[in-house]
Amino acid sequence: MSDMVVIGAGAWGCTFARVAAQAGARVALACHTTEQAMVLRETRHDRIHLGEVALPDEVRVTHVAAPDALEGATIVVIALPSRVVAAEAAALAPRIPDGAGVLSLTKGLEPGTGRVLSDVWRDAAPGTPFAVLSGPNHAEEIAQGQPAAAVVSGDAALAARVQESISGPAFRVYVNDDLVGVELCGAAKNVIALAAGMSDGLGFGDNAKAALITRGLAEMTRLGRAAGATDATFRGLAGMGDLIATCTSRHSRNRRAGELIARGMPADAVEQEIGQVVEGLATAQALLTRAEAAGVELPISEQVAAAAFDGRPPAECLRNLMARAPAAEA
Repeated sequence: MSDMVVIGAGAWGCTFARVAAQAGARVALACHTTEQAMVLRETRHDRIHLGEVALPDEVRVTHVAAPDALEGATIVVIALPSRVVAAEAAALAPRIPDGAGVLSLTKGLEPGTGRVLSDVWRDAAPGTPFAVLSGPNHAEEIAQGQPAAAVVSGDAALAARVQESISGPAFRVYVNDDLVGVELCGAAKNVIALAAGMSDGLGFGDNAKAALITRGLAEMTRLGRAAGATDATFRGLAGMGDLIATCTSRHSRNRRAGELIARGMPADAVEQEIGQVVEGLATAQALLTRAEAAGVELPISEQVAAAAFDGRPPAECLRNLMARAPAAEA
């Protein structure tokens, strides 16, 4: 019996389970393969992603297909790539216990449509309380107990319950009532981080990266404003905070992916090289689909997609950005 069941045992899923257990929640971690469940159950380690950091003994390790995997859950935590959320939501919805809520850790959009993932969950599990957790949260640092902060947004009662359940001495959680803004921040910042990585790969310095981060925040905010989000969200932890971390950190998969692309690696080989999902690659085109429907211009994201998927040289993409018509800062 668990208060929380975390679906997905990647780096962030394992780390979140650890944080929640240390804060006093009863936690189960549901792996997607029996092999992974067996290894984690026996060793308590995910050495590929988290080195020697161990899962607390209190965390029950199970397999998502196990009949009792979600038994007793009051919060079902989703730590899955955006590309599988629609299918997994449809499969999991009938199994969510009555009265339980869904907390998403996924930072992305629905591929093809550009919908925020809260809309996907509302379709799959109507009436189920939903919230998202976002912010500058590199699993590698949080797993080691380094200080971090996050925001939770969505159903007010669920958000408050999450805040109370996982806040601790090294992990501070704020509540934000701008769900669509928090979701768009989590998706869009990954695409800007690809641009920052391309800048690194081209050998540029701090001036270029600072410009990309700042102008990237501006285009993220424009997209959010069109969806009814508040500008303050984009200046906060889910926006600027996560954008800085993702664009600059050595732990950032998206920054690293952009660097590899700038150095000549095809986008379809990048995830294999990195060994983890790169959400920015899955999100870039969905973000542009959403922006086009809203009539919002995303020049940096457009050039990232051109470099990653159309074969345009990243140096040419930079020239295209620099050659845009003069404009006032906004």
